[in-house]
Amino acid sequence: MFDLTSPAVPVIAAPMAGGPSTPELVIAAAHGGGLGFLAAGYKTPDAVGAEIDAVADARINYGVNIFAPGRPLGDRRAVERYREALGPLATRFGVDLPEIVDADDDRFDVKVDLMIERRVPLVSFTFGLPSREVVDRLHEVGILVIASVADPADATRALALGVDALCVQGAEAGGHRATLDLDTVPNTTSTLDLLGQIGRLTDVPLIAAGGIGDGPTIDDCLAAGAVAVQVGTALLDADEAGTNPVHRAALRDPAFDATTVTRAFSGRPARALRNRFIDDFDAAAPAEYPTVHHLTSPIRKSAIAAGDPSAVNLWAGAAHRGVRGGSATEIIAGLWADTAAASRRSVR
Repeated sequence: MFDLTSPAVPVIAAPMAGGPSTPELVIAAAHGGGLGFLAAGYKTPDAVGAEIDAVADARINYGVNIFAPGRPLGDRRAVERYREALGPLATRFGVDLPEIVDADDDRFDVKVDLMIERRVPLVSFTFGLPSREVVDRLHEVGILVIASVADPADATRALALGVDALCVQGAEAGGHRATLDLDTVPNTTSTLDLLGQIGRLTDVPLIAAGGIGDGPTIDDCLAAGAVAVQVGTALLDADEAGTNPVHRAALRDPAFDATTVTRAFSGRPARALRNRFIDDFDAAAPAEYPTVHHLTSPIRKSAIAAGDPSAVNLWAGAAHRGVRGGSATEIIAGLWADTAAASRRSVR
């Protein structure tokens, strides 16, 4: 089974669904001494399999992240009202809103079978937890299992399933928060504080995630007990990332100077650069994932095609101002060099 302490550089390229995570990004992360994750979310099993093949051909270690299925649609009327509210914007972008999706498990069972078939070294889960049966099946073929958690109670639930490690995601994280209960308002606990809280519950390896974009922060997380850190926003502008041009431009634009947590785009709490869509629709968005995700998807795609950032989910963490371009290999190597320098300063 893979050892999380084996990479030369304890920096993990986070799985970023929706385009940013590519096989090229995973390979570049490995060449920088770190570890990369493919994102299986929103992709067909065939597409995930093709990405696994591309990474496996590079003969590197890697992981795959899977969305755990959530509950079916709960409040249809709330979603209907949200659909009505989105109507004028859909008209402006020239798209038809889809019918309401009652449930979507993102082909979870098929993707788990694919992980086992391909003997993927690491598999992580977010948005929920796998069953104990799934964990055991992955263990049977030597796959290391990681659960993403955002509070101590969720960590306790994950540990009871026998997972091998926890990805501890603090409030600074960009994109979707790894809360298990869809209705829960995410806590505001920082990554460092959450590491301390969960570290007191267990001795399984912990991966720190959320707001990590420079050497001193990485040094602090490792000193707090993390075996590695996971970075996502820091790699959004990497050459190998599949980030769309509108998202890249917004990350570079000083006008987008604030992030906020919103359910407006998907129904799940997620941190993004604040834009007009959030201002107009956040208060109306119901806690219904993935129903809201499917509902807003045509608008977001049309906005990207039009080069209009006002209606795009511009996921970004609290450290987004430190984002830089270049190869992910260079970005990760640079972060690790900065970490070494910060560590030297801290012992003087």
